[in-house]
Parts: sequence; structure tokens; C-alpha cells
Amino acid sequence: MMQFPGALRLSIWIALIMLAIAPNELHAQPRTEEFKLDNGLQVVVIPDHRAPVVTHMVWYKVGAADEPKGVSGIAHFLEHLMFKSTDKIPLGEFSKIVARLGGQDNAFTGHDVTAYFQRVSKDKLGTMMEMEADRMVNLRLTEKEVLTERDVILEERRSRIENNPAAIMDEQMNAALYYSHPYGIPVIGWEHEMAKLSPEDALSFYKHYYAPNNAVLVVAGDVTAEEVRALAEKTYGRIPANPAVGAVRERPKDPPQRAARRVEYSDPRAGNASFHRDYVAPSYMTAEPGEAEALDLLMKIVGEGATSRIYKRLVVEDKIASSAGGVYSGSGLDYGNISLYAVSADGAELLPKIEAAIDNVLDEVRRNGVTEAELKRARASYIADYIYENDDQASLARRYGWGLALGRTVAQIEGWPDALRKVTVDDIKRVAGTYLDLKRSVTGYLEPSEDKVHAEQPAPKSRS
Repeated sequence: MMQFPGALRLSIWIALIMLAIAPNELHAQPRTEEFKLDNGLQVVVIPDHRAPVVTHMVWYKVGAADEPKGVSGIAHFLEHLMFKSTDKIPLGEFSKIVARLGGQDNAFTGHDVTAYFQRVSKDKLGTMMEMEADRMVNLRLTEKEVLTERDVILEERRSRIENNPAAIMDEQMNAALYYSHPYGIPVIGWEHEMAKLSPEDALSFYKHYYAPNNAVLVVAGDVTAEEVRALAEKTYGRIPANPAVGAVRERPKDPPQRAARRVEYSDPRAGNASFHRDYVAPSYMTAEPGEAEALDLLMKIVGEGATSRIYKRLVVEDKIASSAGGVYSGSGLDYGNISLYAVSADGAELLPKIEAAIDNVLDEVRRNGVTEAELKRARASYIADYIYENDDQASLARRYGWGLALGRTVAQIEGWPDALRKVTVDDIKRVAGTYLDLKRSVTGYLEPSEDKVHAEQPAPKSRS
């Protein structure tokens, strides 16, 4: 009988067990309940009674792509300022209070959403709701606090963007990828606009968008829907709705993509030369039924991991790249994108060969599609990841919060595995032929340079 190493033997047993589980058990979803308060706050509860812990998240339906023109970075700036003070919470005490209660907290800003979250013991949930509801409407800002925090975000941009050639490259490619749409503006903002952000900018943005009828509350953990409803009505329910917040977000739309674009950037800090390409694609919010799922599966096959077609061709067979891959990002409200990359195995002179090899892989997929075996593996991998996520409070809260804040329904979020099962090899070939089109793309070369003068100059200031 053939013997396997312990780790491999365990992996085989896990795979066999997964195959033995009935399909309806694999499809098992966390039990969720949802309701709305009278002021419009949407609430989702995900009970998990294994430990007396809860994850509390508030998602605002606003992000960097909703900023007024010329005020880039205000959404992310406001996220920082939300940790300042209210009449009830002294300056800088919000996170300290959470920590003294034994919890953890943080926040993040994207192009389409801004979210604040805490993980605490069950008995502290009411306190978290009181604190989060308080800063939803009672944020207090002084000019000194705003100017001090503005210096913080400017330094954040320098450390995250200006000191990272790959981040600079990414920023330049995004700016070229979108003609009019604000996804081309970095979430952290352009430095020259960030430097002018004022208390009035922050308060105007805050008073318009931070309201219960523009938010989603997600609570996952050792709670029931009845407990959450009672606490939510006692805290968030006292806040009036803001009728000024529109139900539909008005954003500029890009014209048709008609020409391939190229970006070249050299930097003495760049390290190994690398190839990059981004395509505009629909997102889960804008794609035709089944398209986004097909794009997810396409890029799983083409670009993810050591078994992907791109990795095998460039790294294993041709040996012209030290790493390579790609991914589909479909979580945007207005657009998604396909991103590809490869790091040269031997300098910038290999970048044209890398580009040609990637184009060859993509041409093969457009012409011949993928195999049934590849599709089955990709689908099984995604569904397994989805099932494993069901075991993690924070991942569940993020899954539902992000989807609902974009306008998806609980049924759509929970129906993703079934939607994946419906995708065929013909669907994948069709989306490959439609969206892997160079006219929809920006191609970038990032190369190291020997520009000593540039290296000694202070870094220009720019995103987060």
C-alpha cells in the first residue's frame, strides 16, 4: 500500500470527507435575521453561540468615490476624525475605552463604503452600540484636532505610497484606467488636495452621509435578533433619519474604453522589474446574471496560485518570472477589475517576453476556453473557502456588511455558492472573450533605475 507523508495524508482525508458530505450540508448557511428600524437603519444579526463574544460593525454607504470633486481624501480623513471626541467621549478615548473593556476596534475606508467595528464580550455590546450611535451624530471637532490629524494622514500617504514604488505604479495605472469615474482617484486622496482639507470639509461630509438611513448594522456572535433589536432601538433608534441622503448615489460614468493604455515608471527603490495589467470589468453589482461569478472562476483558473495557467507558463515552464498571477475584484458598486502581474526573473529586459507570454495564455483562454476539470477545481476551492468563512465571526460580519452596503440582498449573498454551480465552461469562455480585451486595459512596466539624484530627493507626497 502506498504511504503518504502525514500532512499529505491529512489533506487527502479532509478532501474525502468533504466529498462525502451531502450537497445540502455543504450549502448550509449561518442563520441570519434582518430587520429595519423606523429611522431606516438596516440591521443584520448572525447568531453564533459557541463563545460569549460579539462582532459589532457599522457600515456607511459612502466612500472615497462619493467625495466632492477637488476634496479627495475626505472620506478617509473623516474615518480618522471619528476617533476624536463627542460630548460624552473625551478626546482620543474611544479606542482606549474599547481596550479597557477587553475589546478590539478599528475602521477602514474604501471607494464605496466606510466601516467601523469592535469585537467585545457579549455583555459589552450595549456599550458599543451607545458609543457608536453617539459618534454617528455627535462628533465634535476643533480646528487644532483637524489640523493635527491632517498631518497624520499626509504622513500615512508618504509612508504607504511615496515610499512604495509598487503603490505609486498602482496609483498611476488606476488614474489611467478610468476616464471620468472617481475610482481613478486614490482612496487616501491626492496630496495637494489632502493638504487643504478643513474642519468645514469634514463636518459637511459627516453631516450629509453619517445617518441611520445611510447605514447597515451587522452584529455577529452570541446574541439573538430580539436582544439586538432591543439594544438597537434604545441606541440607534433615537437618531432621526436624514432625508438629504439620496437613495441612489450619483456618480459620473466612464465612456466606452476605446484604446489600450501604457504606463512606465522607474524608481531606484523598485527592486526587481515587474509587469502589470488592469482591465475594467463589471462588478457583482453591474454584471449581467452569472457574469461576475464566471469572471471569478476564470481568474481562479488563470491567475491564482501555483496551479494557475499564468504561473505554470511563466514560472515553471518558461522560467522568465519568479512569481506571477492575477485576480478578479468584483466588489465595487460601479465597476470591477481584472489585475495581472509578473515579477521578472532576470531584469527589465524580460518584460516584453513576460508580456508576450501572458498575452499568449489569455489568447488561449479566449480561443479555447477552460476545461471541465479546471472549472470543477476552481468552483470547489471557492465553495470550500466560503464554507470555512462561515466559521469566523469577523469574516461573516464583513461578508454581509459589505454586500448589503452596496445594495445586495441577504439572498444574493447567501446564494453565491449556487450561482457558482451554474457557471459553465461556455460562460467562462464568453466573459474571457468580452472582458480580456486590450482596449479595456492599462499595461504597466515598473523598473528599477539608477537615478541617484531622484533617490536622494525627498519623496513627493501622495495615497492610502
